[in-house]
Amino acid sequence: MPKILILYYSSYGHLAEMAEALAKGVRAGGGEPTIRRVPETVSDAVVAAAHFKVNEAHDIASVAELTDYDGFIVGSPTRFGRIAGQMAAFWDGAGKLWLSGALTGRVGAAFTSTATQHGGQETTLFNIITNLLHFGMTIVGLDYGHAGQSGVDEVRGGAPYGATTIADGDGSRRPSADELAGAHYLGEKVARTSAKLLA
Repeated sequence: MPKILILYYSSYGHLAEMAEALAKGVRAGGGEPTIRRVPETVSDAVVAAAHFKVNEAHDIASVAELTDYDGFIVGSPTRFGRIAGQMAAFWDGAGKLWLSGALTGRVGAAFTSTATQHGGQETTLFNIITNLLHFGMTIVGLDYGHAGQSGVDEVRGGAPYGATTIADGDGSRRPSADELAGAHYLGEKVARTSAKLLA
């Protein structure tokens, strides 16, 4: 049974919701999911002023535990088309794992949240994927087997590069049923791909 780490940073809880849907997908694909979040790096004053959600249920990840997993699904909100500094800082601390090739051959996937449909979803996914490729991972995307990412009848996230949701500028929009289904689909695919590579 492949062990999959769902690793995220979330300011307002959107990616925490997506992480739960990913975990259900991992279980459906025969994997064992673990959800962790990366440490906050901004001050308590900034957290309070920006009204960040601080009561996340998931434990904080450590770089040391990364070698325990067969696959990774990494989620970060966009920051001007890039990953959040909190997620970047976490991976920047994993240089020894990169140097030793400790994560080479594992499976990697990405998910993100943006304020708008054109707010940097695909570039943020590529930023995550770029990091995972540098650590030697085999990348799994959100293929069009998940039909919920197609169509223009409603606002919808999703891209071939990973699962996404759209939060609106004030964070008031929550992940839709289609977006959560996309996360479930991606989680299941990562688990099944990891199992095949372990065989």
